Amino acid sequence: MRLAQKIGKLQNGAALESARRHANRLILTRRLDTDLEPENLIQSIDAEQFEAIRRRHPGSEARDAWPKYFNLSKWMAENLRRIRQLGLDRGFRKTILDLGCGAGYFLFIAKILGHDTLGLDIDDVPMFGEMMMLLGLSRVIWRIQPFVRLPNFRKKFDLITAFMVCFNGHKTPGLWGVEEWKFFLDDLETWLHPHGRICLGFNREADGSLYSEELHRFFLERGAEINGKRMILALRH
Repeated sequence: MRLAQKIGKLQNGAALESARRHANRLILTRRLDTDLEPENLIQSIDAEQFEAIRRRHPGSEARDAWPKYFNLSKWMAENLRRIRQLGLDRGFRKTILDLGCGAGYFLFIAKILGHDTLGLDIDDVPMFGEMMMLLGLSRVIWRIQPFVRLPNFRKKFDLITAFMVCFNGHKTPGLWGVEEWKFFLDDLETWLHPHGRICLGFNREADGSLYSEELHRFFLERGAEINGKRMILALRH
């Protein structure tokens, strides 16, 4: 760029605005590893309000029951691991959509790190909604169904996540096949920024598998990077 053009850009404020936009996309300060730990994250939550929610929603903390998510130590550690695996504890500020966001712990940590977050879930578990409010998070109420497009989010995302996926007809006769997944992923990709990513974590089905061999081939053909141990599938747009 010529000197005259640079001066003109400064005079009209374009350079300042460009710098501001760039700064806003950065996580201003990466927190020290000693600070970004489960117990410190838990201490940042209002303990009195959390206990009030727990008292309003008593129940078994059995493995498959939703009250298990009151175990903050376990689920903060699990979601912090996800944050680090995805590189969200460093680098650029991202817009993130989490499908099946539940109590919102993944989004909570992402928000602390400076990311712009949004959740999506059904409204069948009141505890989840109350936790989202307590953590200062936003969500869209929506049931994901086969061959039905997602709602209008009015913005695009750098990262779309879904952990412990159940919306695919998990452990039911209506378990999604290739056609359902193709429709869903095609729709998801319309909400991605260029070079955005979709990261999915699967639950095991009744037979112990994550998905069929046919689906495995389909995901690979779409450019998936599969780590079976973590049950995470990352699709690059």
